[in-house]
Amino acid sequence: MESLSDTDWDVVISGTGLQQSLFALALSRSGKNILHVDPEGYYGEYEAAFSLQEADAWAVKHASPDATGIFRGAEVTKAGTLASPRAYSLALAPQLIHARSELLNKLVSSKAFRQIEFQAVGSFYIFQPAVADSSEATLARIPSTREDVFSNTAIPVRAKRSLMKFLKFVLDYESEAHVEVWKPHADKPLSEFLNLEFKLDAMLQSYIITLTLSLDGNISVEDGLVAISRHLGSMGVFGAGFAAVYPKWGGLSEVCQVGCRAAAVGGAVYMLGTGITNVSKRADAAFGMEISLSNDMVVKTKALFQASETCPDDGVCLSRTTAVIGAALPNLFEAVVEGSPTPSATVVAFPTGSMTDGNGNVSEFPIYAMVHSSDTGECPTGQSSSKGLMETALTSLVTATAPEGQATSEVIYKLQYEQRGAKVPSLHVGEDDSVTFGAPVLDLAFRDTMLQPVRQAWEKFTGHTGEDADAEYLAFEDREGVNDDDDVFDN
Repeated sequence: MESLSDTDWDVVISGTGLQQSLFALALSRSGKNILHVDPEGYYGEYEAAFSLQEADAWAVKHASPDATGIFRGAEVTKAGTLASPRAYSLALAPQLIHARSELLNKLVSSKAFRQIEFQAVGSFYIFQPAVADSSEATLARIPSTREDVFSNTAIPVRAKRSLMKFLKFVLDYESEAHVEVWKPHADKPLSEFLNLEFKLDAMLQSYIITLTLSLDGNISVEDGLVAISRHLGSMGVFGAGFAAVYPKWGGLSEVCQVGCRAAAVGGAVYMLGTGITNVSKRADAAFGMEISLSNDMVVKTKALFQASETCPDDGVCLSRTTAVIGAALPNLFEAVVEGSPTPSATVVAFPTGSMTDGNGNVSEFPIYAMVHSSDTGECPTGQSSSKGLMETALTSLVTATAPEGQATSEVIYKLQYEQRGAKVPSLHVGEDDSVTFGAPVLDLAFRDTMLQPVRQAWEKFTGHTGEDADAEYLAFEDREGVNDDDDVFDN
């Protein structure tokens, strides 16, 4: 058998994050010699999912608050010893996927979807603080369909009409008549536009802003209309009552593993725990790159594709908390439409200014809780995991979801850290002709533009463009022995 050093590699891929894994999936039927390495001992890179033991070890590695990489300031807090630590699969950067997402289309056309179990993301809730000493904080479900709006008893009749007017507008926002309305305000805050054009009050504005999942709560009119249209247009695509899905067993980490498995079936060689220590030019015109690996092996290749280990100075920084709660929180996972599946994930938003800590500091940005039930496979039955919560919001969530007359649920495990990323996805070609995927974009809902660098990388490597590329990119026939009888994503 030919050794790795003696093999003429067509491409070396470093890192098993989402973009590199989708790139590997796109090459899985190419017949090329592919070496795929990762310096870590697990799949997923920035989208990885961990057991509790793995999360503990990861936190130690990324504990420094001054680290220059993507992650920093990681810290774990535990309430005693947890049973079955390997029964958990906690995602570092969970993202919901809208039903109209191009990612789902590509997973279907490549047949990779057969290896992924998708679960429904249910309602979006918004936290409403207590307005008086005698009242309690509540979670209000955000209406996002015509039936939702008119069955909601908390919204006055006149406000319902205004809200319906906006929902109809956004579903057709690209029409010439509607473009004339919003285009002059494209870069202005969406909240101002909602007030000016549709007379929506502060409460309804907060509902709409929450549906955008804006990280700073100050989304522009154009970006906001795109996000809300995507959400509303995805409602009911795969079934009644939900607009988005979440991959079981760790979110996008599962997609990464599926892409890598497909490449391995196609002949790619995988080496986890092996990084790249040096890249140099070779005189050989055909295999012009020499790559030194951390296991002291040297390989030659035509091309190198890798992930960025840093983020731009003008990037985004998120504070994240993954908390395991010792209760199932069943009230958050109810099917609200007849015939809809029981959701396994929900979103709870804490708007800007709704949280105040013990020192009187008021939240300057929205806080989002992506709450996952045990059905996601991320925690054992009877527990739930919440992601993206800060301390005060976490306390408020467990208090607001406690059944009447019962004590609040205990937070039994908590992983806190900061993650940095880019505002937009990118692809960079270096002087040594290596190709680098930019830092990850930290949206809470998968952004389809994250697929653009993958397509660009595939076109650069294969040389395909135009109609030929459209027909071949991530478009595969089923392997022998697989049929389409259970294609639940076909429309």
